[in-house]
Amino acid sequence: MPKYLLIYRDAVDSQQPQPSPEEMQEFLKLWDGWFKQFEGKIVDMGDGLLPTGRVLQPGGVVADGPYVEAKEMIGGFSVVSAASYDEAVEVAKHCPIAVIGGAIEIREFAGYV
Repeated sequence: MPKYLLIYRDAVDSQQPQPSPEEMQEFLKLWDGWFKQFEGKIVDMGDGLLPTGRVLQPGGVVADGPYVEAKEMIGGFSVVSAASYDEAVEVAKHCPIAVIGGAIEIREFAGYV
């Protein structure tokens, strides 16, 4: 069955306050519910990503990244298994990131490996 990468995007200019411990617990419950609802389809819950990184450029040059000109930062990811893009989109629609109004890019793995 094809696999899809769900890429969670954060707006660079968003100044969202840190959630309270209670809000964080509620958000974690959403993740748990999503996992249970789509058990067997979520191959890897993934993880959040720190805003720092490195970019390996042609010629072996390494620069601090991600690129500053980007309007959106990749904030995290998950991997799902679905029969089609439509099914992967349906799983993504119920993801907590989508529930709170975040953007999710859905990309199918090429299947080379």
